[in-house]
Amino acid sequence: MSRVPTILCIDDEVLGLEIRKVVLEREGYVVHTATDGPAGIRIFRQQPIDAVVLDFAMPGMNGGAVATALREIRPNIPILLLSAYLTLPQEVQQMVTLVANKGDGALALLRNVKKILEISGEPS
Repeated sequence: MSRVPTILCIDDEVLGLEIRKVVLEREGYVVHTATDGPAGIRIFRQQPIDAVVLDFAMPGMNGGAVATALREIRPNIPILLLSAYLTLPQEVQQMVTLVANKGDGALALLRNVKKILEISGEPS
């Protein structure tokens, strides 16, 4: 029997964070959440995380800075960056596995998480 993937979701918008948690848990994933970048990085260091779902626009430490920090810890961690912005800086896009529209909904979230886990070679 294979291990269930563990997803870390980081977003300063608590409602969206909780919705993503419920959607992912209903699909069978183990989910940890953080409401800011530093808390997310702490959880990432302490837990066996298989993939990260990360908001771009957060106060203090944006998603690009968080992705950079996560990649310094584990260079191959799959990261799905959610953003309401139409264009993101190229250097931010290069730090993540996939960029998706934050408002795309539950089915798109599940598809994208599965996609980044497949890219990384993790079972989804």
